[in-house]
Amino acid sequence: MKFPPKNLAPPDAAARRASRPVICYPINDLPVLDPSFYERARCELALISKTTVPPRDAATFEVAAGCFFRIVCAEGPQVGDLNLWNADDMDERFFSGKTRALHGTHVSTGDRLWSNLPYMRPMATITHDTLDWYGWDDDGGSVHDVIGTRCDPYTNVLLNGCEYHHCCHSNLTRAVSKEKRISLAEAEKHVHDVLNVFMCTGFTLDTHQYFMKASPVRPGDYLEFFAETDLFGALSACPGGDCSASHSSENAQCFPLTIEVYKADPAYTGDWQPPARSTYSGGDCGAGSRWRLRSD
Repeated sequence: MKFPPKNLAPPDAAARRASRPVICYPINDLPVLDPSFYERARCELALISKTTVPPRDAATFEVAAGCFFRIVCAEGPQVGDLNLWNADDMDERFFSGKTRALHGTHVSTGDRLWSNLPYMRPMATITHDTLDWYGWDDDGGSVHDVIGTRCDPYTNVLLNGCEYHHCCHSNLTRAVSKEKRISLAEAEKHVHDVLNVFMCTGFTLDTHQYFMKASPVRPGDYLEFFAETDLFGALSACPGGDCSASHSSENAQCFPLTIEVYKADPAYTGDWQPPARSTYSGGDCGAGSRWRLRSD
C-alpha cells in the first residue's frame, strides 16, 4: 500500500522533475571484458561434476578458477537462488547491490558478479544465457534479477504470521552448515543476497513494488558462468517453483535444478590469471593497512 502525498506540489514541481538522469556508475572505465576470450575458452568443455539440487532444498558446489559452471533447468520451470563465496575465504562473497549498480537490475551474457568490499573484483562472468531472448516484457519484467533478497522465514512470519522452514534463506543456511560442518547460526551469517536465476521480476508501473511472474525457463535452458576466482557456491531450488503465484509455499509445483561444472581446454585459456582484489589503499593508512582514526 502506498499512501497519497500530504503536501501540495510547489510551483516549480515540473522543472524539478524534468532534471536529466545521470548514470551513477558509468562502466566505460571498467577493466575491458574480451568476449572473444570467453567464446574461445568455452569451445571445448569437459564435464567434471554434476550436482542435483532437490526441489525446495539447496546444495553446495565448488568451481576452480578458470572453469565454467552452468545452472540448468532439469525437468520443469524452476527458479533458483544463488550464493557465491571465495572458496578460500568466505568473508569474500557475492555483492548483489554493487552488481546491480554496475550492470542493472537484471544480468545476462557479458555481465559480471562482483564481490563485496574490500575485495571488489569479479567473481564470475556470465558467458551464455539461453533466456537472453526474453529481454523486457510489457510489465517491465525480465529474468535473472539482482533485486530480490531471497525468500526468508523472518519475512514470512512478519507477513503471514506462520513459520515455513524451506525458504531459500533456510535452504542455503542448512546446505552451508552441512558442507562446512558449522552450526546453523554460524552458517546463517554467511548467507547473503542472491542472484535470482531464471526468476522473472520487475517493479510495478503504478506503485513501483517488486513483483514476480511465471518464469519463461524450460527444461534444457541454462545460465553459464566463467569462474574468475576459486568459488564455493550454494543454490536453492525456490519453494515457489516458477514463482507464478507465490513463494515459500508447499502448494507450488517445484522441480530440481542441476549444477554442471566444466573444465576448459588450457589451450584456449592461455595465460589467463584470476583478477586481483581492489587496489584501494585504505585512505591515508597505506596499502594493506587497517583503517585508523585521524588525529588531526
